[in-house]
Formats: sequence, C-alpha cells, structure tokens
Amino acid sequence: MKIKVGLCALLAMFSFNSWSSERSEQAWEQVEQGALLIDVRTPGEFDQGHLDGATNYPLNTVDKTFAKIDKDTPIVVYCRSGARSGKAMSYLKQVGFKEVYNGGGLVEMQSTKPTP
Repeated sequence: MKIKVGLCALLAMFSFNSWSSERSEQAWEQVEQGALLIDVRTPGEFDQGHLDGATNYPLNTVDKTFAKIDKDTPIVVYCRSGARSGKAMSYLKQVGFKEVYNGGGLVEMQSTKPTP
C-alpha cells in the first residue's frame, strides 16, 4: 500500500512539473512576441528579485493599474507560485482582456527562460 501511495505522489509531482513548465514556456513565447510581463507580487517581493523587463502591478492594484491598458494587449502575469497570477488572469479575462497568460511562479519562469 505504501508503495502505491508513493508511486501516485511521484506521478502527480511529475505531472505537475510538466504542466508547470509547459505554462511558463508558453508564457515566454508570448513575451518574445511582445506581451507585457507583469509581476503581481508585492513591491517588497519584487524588490528582492524579478524577471528582467517585468513591471510590478501587485494583485491588490490590478483593477486600477490595468484600467489604462488596451484590452487587446497580450499580457503575461506571474507571482511566487502561480496562485496570485492565476487570480489576476481570471480577473483580467473577466473584465474583457483577450490575451492573458499565467506564467506561474518566478522560479518556474526563471527555469524555463529561453537562452538567446
């Protein structure tokens, strides 16, 4: 029984990692095509490290900060784990943004960043 549980946990971990890297790879494709790269973490988290070219719009300001952005603009959002960026993506799509992508977490995005 313990072996089955362990195998299931291992399989789930690999499936999650595969899905995670897939979403961040797709996000990088969008960034390379000109999408805005937005970090929705707090300013303190952003100051501790962020992706080159990213703009910091904390999740609690998304309703105000995106009001000035054209809803046809492609946008990639990321955070620490992918949860806040998922919320930001859902909100932005709900208010009419057409191309919003959740890149996931910072480390996830860093690990799949294409090399020039």
